[in-house]
Amino acid sequence: MGNWVLGILGGSGLYELEGLEGGRWEKVTSPWGEPSDEVYRGHIGSVELVFLPRHGRGHRLSPSHLNYRANIDVLKRVGCTDVYSVSACGSLREDIAPGDFVVVDQFIDRTHLRERSFFGDGVVAHVPMADPVSTRLGEFAVHAAEPTGVRMHRAGTYVAIEGPQFSTRAESLMYRSWGCSVIGMTNMPEARLAREAELPYATIAMATDYDCWREEEEGVSVTDVVRVLRENASHARALITRIAQDMGAVERTPDPQGIETVLDHALITDPAARDPALLGKLDAVAGRVLRSS
Repeated sequence: MGNWVLGILGGSGLYELEGLEGGRWEKVTSPWGEPSDEVYRGHIGSVELVFLPRHGRGHRLSPSHLNYRANIDVLKRVGCTDVYSVSACGSLREDIAPGDFVVVDQFIDRTHLRERSFFGDGVVAHVPMADPVSTRLGEFAVHAAEPTGVRMHRAGTYVAIEGPQFSTRAESLMYRSWGCSVIGMTNMPEARLAREAELPYATIAMATDYDCWREEEEGVSVTDVVRVLRENASHARALITRIAQDMGAVERTPDPQGIETVLDHALITDPAARDPALLGKLDAVAGRVLRSS
């Protein structure tokens, strides 16, 4: 039982989170390297918010060059209890129009250049990913949508591509045939790493375009994306504010899916064989279970 500390990973178009009480930028260091930026900390009522612009202020970092491990480590290190990813995406469904939001419930990972785990040689762990997002966080987002004027879809599969190029028309049609709902470049391995860090995580995907599967239309362009991003960013801020207000009305209890204890049975390496250097880097991500083993 306790208070909510809500981490927000802001994607394209969402580089600031104004209006927080006591808001201030703080530099937080990580043994996994440099995070995307400083974190912006403040609160809305009793709920503390920790905002990290995923691409850095000014959009300096491409999807393939983000330090996903450092970003998640920093949010865990400062005490976040839950994390929302607010991410721009392309729509792969006719009913998800530009400007619509989607609470993602599944992922397909097509990335290949990124560090995908905090664990490795010297400390091996296998966490379950069958249900990769926190249902409770998704419900908070759905309930906050109507009063803030956001058209929200309550479920959808997000396919993560490497980028930074947009997909080809053939790829876009293939992802549609797989049943994917939206396409983006950043939520994997982010969701995997959040699970390893025992952080309940949910994605609010903001549709900016129809990618390039509509064969009668031209493909997506940055000009199209930026125009919708500006509108989506203001809606995203309003949605986050309402979510925090709703959270503040209830005391936080452990996540019903057991996400905060997922490492209890995930570590495979015998304690005597664990690498001390890697153990030192895992102090925030896995400290709870390592201290007890």
